[in-house]
Amino acid sequence: MFKLNRQGLVFANGKFCGYLNEFRDAQLEKYTFEYDHDYMSEGVPMGYHFPFTKNTFEFDTFPPFFSNLISEGWLRTHQSKLARLDKTDSFGLLLANGKELIGALSVVPSENKYG
Repeated sequence: MFKLNRQGLVFANGKFCGYLNEFRDAQLEKYTFEYDHDYMSEGVPMGYHFPFTKNTFEFDTFPPFFSNLISEGWLRTHQSKLARLDKTDSFGLLLANGKELIGALSVVPSENKYG
């Protein structure tokens, strides 16, 4: 049975727009993204592959949309050392460095709901 392991709060242009979740069962992981209902009534979708829906988006691997927000190469190695994370821990790196991403989106650990 999968249990919530980590959760990120996703912001678009500074407005809370949804939850990115990591679930774990032994060595298996799965990920979900769910829009905030208030954001759907007044915001715009994050991207083409994330249209507004009441359904939860489910992934067997870390979603490429969010993976592409993470640094690569030497910067990823440097950030993983600073955060004491394995450089293959994409979700952890996004949570550790997601507050100041390039572009409209930011992702922070769930205990930081208000920025």
